[in-house]
Amino acid sequence: MKYGLTLVGILIILSSCQKDFLDRKPKGQLTFDTYFENEDQAIWAVNAIYQNFRSWEMCAFPWIGITDIISDDADKGSTENDALYVKELDDFTFDATNQVFEQSWKGHYHTIFRANLAIENIPSVNMDPALRDRLVGEAKFLRAYCYFRLVQWYGDLPIITKPLQEEEYFTQQRSPVDEVYKLIEQDLVDAIAALPEKSEYPAKDLGRATKGAARGILAKLYMLRKDYTKALEQCQAIINSGEYSLEPRYGDIFLPQGENGVESIFEIGAVAVQAAVAGSGASPYNMIQGVRGIPNLGWGFNRPSDDLVASYEPGDPRRQATIIYVGEVLPDGSTIVQDNPEIVNERYNQKAWVPAHPGLQDNGPGNLRLLRYADILLLASEALNELGQPDQALTYLNMVRQRARGTNNFILPDITTTDQTELRTIIRHERRVELAMEQQRWFDLLRWGIAGDVMQALGKNFEKGKHELLPLPQSEIDLSGGRLQQNSGY
Repeated sequence: MKYGLTLVGILIILSSCQKDFLDRKPKGQLTFDTYFENEDQAIWAVNAIYQNFRSWEMCAFPWIGITDIISDDADKGSTENDALYVKELDDFTFDATNQVFEQSWKGHYHTIFRANLAIENIPSVNMDPALRDRLVGEAKFLRAYCYFRLVQWYGDLPIITKPLQEEEYFTQQRSPVDEVYKLIEQDLVDAIAALPEKSEYPAKDLGRATKGAARGILAKLYMLRKDYTKALEQCQAIINSGEYSLEPRYGDIFLPQGENGVESIFEIGAVAVQAAVAGSGASPYNMIQGVRGIPNLGWGFNRPSDDLVASYEPGDPRRQATIIYVGEVLPDGSTIVQDNPEIVNERYNQKAWVPAHPGLQDNGPGNLRLLRYADILLLASEALNELGQPDQALTYLNMVRQRARGTNNFILPDITTTDQTELRTIIRHERRVELAMEQQRWFDLLRWGIAGDVMQALGKNFEKGKHELLPLPQSEIDLSGGRLQQNSGY
């Protein structure tokens, strides 16, 4: 669903009422005590969860900084002295006061709060039962996805599954990782049971959470837990559903024509609006990473790293589809990227490019691609290899490579080795170049247990036993009066 297009009127309404019902205004106004009275309000409440994914806290520096820039895929980018707090992430010189951690924490827990409101209140709304169950399923999926991000970054977490009363705000304590995993798993199992397949949604709802999306995040959870049998089960359910396929041309995935395409399993819709309005359908995701200079498309952060550039096999078209260099023509043919003397060795994330649009740079119309079919194929390949089934692992791996090379049979030959160790290394490399600059790499390095080795090999100030987890925001530690304990080393 293009939330900005189909929901812009709703979001304008919510911009005036969401703060009311989220902040407990006096009776007579719309509050979350009186909000859930009909079907429309139930729908709007779930739409408000999706909307939060387009916020600064969920898709700008607090997202890109601790996924791409912190990894070996990207450097800070932009000019040398711009946003030095982001440079701290790149160099592993941050502490618990870095604003990115506070923003990511608050953004995700705010989204969880909206999901909790929907999950608690929608079951009592007098409405179509099938729609009611689906909306609760969507909210559970979105809550699980937020916790899945948070647990990988921070480890033990406060588990909040209902709207808190004022006296409960600062009394929360961290629960062990395994308990967080159990909540994520149960939410996703419930979502799978309640959600339709992608093809079962009408066109106006394309982009909402689906059975396939819930299966995909559940597969990632099982991969994180090294339960390869269960991960493979979820991946193969997606593959066998017939709902998805690979886009014929890799570069099309990230252009407007690829939005909600055949390869898309889950993405957050965004659209530029004609005038700046509260709760618009746009996002700052593209602005953060856009070309800085001429043309002036953005701020120039999240520069693809030298190490990423060197990782591509000769002739791999995915490198060209991922990186915009100075002197290259933009994807729409509108102009050539000019050299910016204030930036050293500038290059940009082409996957974040969007065409000209109304308003300012933060009125970005690009959908946020969060899960696609190639990712699932590679997860299935990885799981099969770990389970000692290399032949079938090669099938899924080579599907991804075949799409990448297209009709050029002189590049990216099929992989043939069945040695588990060799194939493990190849699959990991394939995930890197296939999913580069898509905010996946850091999570992969963490679950493989090699983040420290990779970062130290690049000369980063990574301390093993410390930097695998990020610090809880110091502001949250302080507000809790010490009930929230800080991660080791911070």
